[in-house]
Amino acid sequence: MAMHSLASPRSIFNAAAAAPRQRSCGPVVRCTATASASRSYKITVLPGDGIGPEIMSVALDVMRSIGSQEGINFHFTTKLVGGAAIDAAGTPLPEETLVACKDSDAVLLAAIGGYKWDNNEPHLRPERGLLGLRSGLGVFANLRPATVFSQLVESSTLKREVAEGVDVMVVRELTGGIYFGEPKGFGTNKNGDRTGYNTEVYSAPEIDRIARVGFETARKRTGKLCSVDKANVLEASQFWRERVIEIAKEYPDVELSHMYVDNAAMQLIRNPKQFDTIVTNNIFGDILSDEASMLTGSIGMLPSASIGQSGPGLFEPVHGSAPDIAGQNKANPLAQILSVAMLLKYGLGEKKAAERIEAAVLATLDRGFRTGDLLSEGKTLVGCKQMGEEVMRALQAPVAAAL
Repeated sequence: MAMHSLASPRSIFNAAAAAPRQRSCGPVVRCTATASASRSYKITVLPGDGIGPEIMSVALDVMRSIGSQEGINFHFTTKLVGGAAIDAAGTPLPEETLVACKDSDAVLLAAIGGYKWDNNEPHLRPERGLLGLRSGLGVFANLRPATVFSQLVESSTLKREVAEGVDVMVVRELTGGIYFGEPKGFGTNKNGDRTGYNTEVYSAPEIDRIARVGFETARKRTGKLCSVDKANVLEASQFWRERVIEIAKEYPDVELSHMYVDNAAMQLIRNPKQFDTIVTNNIFGDILSDEASMLTGSIGMLPSASIGQSGPGLFEPVHGSAPDIAGQNKANPLAQILSVAMLLKYGLGEKKAAERIEAAVLATLDRGFRTGDLLSEGKTLVGCKQMGEEVMRALQAPVAAAL
């Protein structure tokens, strides 16, 4: 059975933007690489915190397995980021981590953060490492699919008739907006009250380049793009809408609509099938993509790709570090495994290997294996490690090679 949003023609993996990974990248964003003649790649591995090391271990086993079968050599370098880096090096993003990432062909990240660091000073929060990594790599476009797989439709909290067939792509701007805008900090107002403030700011080039990624992605799906903003209140959103409308002139074949973010959040629950591709700013994309992910029944199923105009991409699951189940072999590793598939296709140009992993994940679900977040009546409960073993078993089967 085909994985609708991972292997079909309207797939995220086929919705690459404008230019291949050769150094002469196009004006929008790099996309699928041309496979190296040597088929040998440097991968920087960032296990991070919480369940990160567990799901990363499983994903690397899958990666080694597909590499062995497909004749691909991976050279892994493991580095610290997030809370683990704070504990070991006193900073959420050590310089040697960023250097290693920039020197690699692709970066595979698991998850960061945890209760342990919640009360740290702002510059010593694990999330600062992730923001610095995205900024340092220049990965400005984040692609997050939310697809209700037929095997998991009963896991969705929505009624079958609402959830079945949902296939939404959120294109999120990743390196601008309120998370990076200046000025920001703490101060005191005229009444002497302490304040905290951030700045939502975008330049025309920042909006134009993410808008083009949105249009390119929509063009390769069903040709429908919804731009989400808050233009009825925010000047930054008014400017966002102005620029998106201008860029739309380059894509007369794509149907553009606009929606305020509060309405979009409601409509994603009320009627998610009205959406195909959504393009939006950093903070709205952060929230909406997590909301959209829950349409699928579990955030543990969804990968993401963060890509830029040049250099390595960053590939990671959408979910967080889940410290409450860390070390208990309960985590769902499938989003991490599917992030490997995205890395192979987007980052390295190894399309066949990527599609074999996607097919193996589907075959594993077809055989009824579920981690606790996906468990339903009549299915087999497995832990993180066994789920990875079942995916690798499926990789050996003819179905995985038949895509």
